Amino acid sequence: MTPPRPLGKAARASRSRTKDGVTFDPALDDHALATVRDALARGRWTEARQLLARTGDDWDRRGHRLVVLAEGPSSLAWAREWQLAEPDSPDAAALLACATVFRAVSGKESPDAARAACLVAARMAPTDPSPWLAVLILARRTGTDDERVRAFDQVRARHRDHHHAHHLMAACLAEHQDGDRDDPLHEVYDFASWAAEQAPADSPLAVLPVVAHAERYRVLARAGLEPRDPARSGHWTSRRARQVMKAAFDWWLEWDTDENGGSGEHDENGGAAPGSAHPRRKVDLNYLAHAKLHEGRLAEAAALLTRIGPHATPEPWSYPDRDAGPAFQDARRAALGSA
Repeated sequence: MTPPRPLGKAARASRSRTKDGVTFDPALDDHALATVRDALARGRWTEARQLLARTGDDWDRRGHRLVVLAEGPSSLAWAREWQLAEPDSPDAAALLACATVFRAVSGKESPDAARAACLVAARMAPTDPSPWLAVLILARRTGTDDERVRAFDQVRARHRDHHHAHHLMAACLAEHQDGDRDDPLHEVYDFASWAAEQAPADSPLAVLPVVAHAERYRVLARAGLEPRDPARSGHWTSRRARQVMKAAFDWWLEWDTDENGGSGEHDENGGAAPGSAHPRRKVDLNYLAHAKLHEGRLAEAAALLTRIGPHATPEPWSYPDRDAGPAFQDARRAALGSA
């Protein structure tokens, strides 16, 4: 049975626009992905098939695209339609798995059914880390620590520098809290430092220690161990924190990719175009700009916010429980002097 077509405005449901006019679009600056996401919401799954085929084994880009496509409210229905038409398609199985995970996370599907769909997709494409990324997303919300670690290990066995998986593990580890203070030797800091050190020189995992720092602030502030207003927190001004922020900013200065890359363009062989930037680099820039702002380095924050442009992300501006739109606009005003 063909699922009902959504109303036209549902095609834009994945974009969250705040009352301040900030649009949080998980597609970031991947314009091809945004176009296909909107087509999928209207039932045109063949365009998703073409996009994923072009993406090939660019695993970070494939994971990013699958996650964004799967988050739509009608994505599960259309993924099922695609799989019925092409039951042997690993791409259809991967999209179905990811979409089932998001439904399970929202309480609309069984976690067991979601995990089963992920395992089916994993068997159909044994080298693809994306089904295991979906398992990790599921375990992040519904699983145990051991399940999260096993899923992360499966992702890393297939792509050792997987960006999204490392971010998820940093968020999970940051939530381990012993005592009534922040421990400078906390496991999330060790994990992030280890990941940054073992990654290639040009890997955006160099920014993971900054991500870990923000995730710890989220946990500490929600526990009442840090001020709930990050501007009043000294979390970003300790000696260790400043070292982490400087190393990440220096990495950005050296390795930042030209803005013409990263738009989702591909060469004639279906791979990423020469000079193409990492598909999730804007996520890192939001974390780094947030850190530099609260470190008091307004000129550096301004440079980062300029490069972010309209591609704001809810995290970490929403930490610990703020309205991300006004928080991002306040950051722009503080660093750039205008909204």
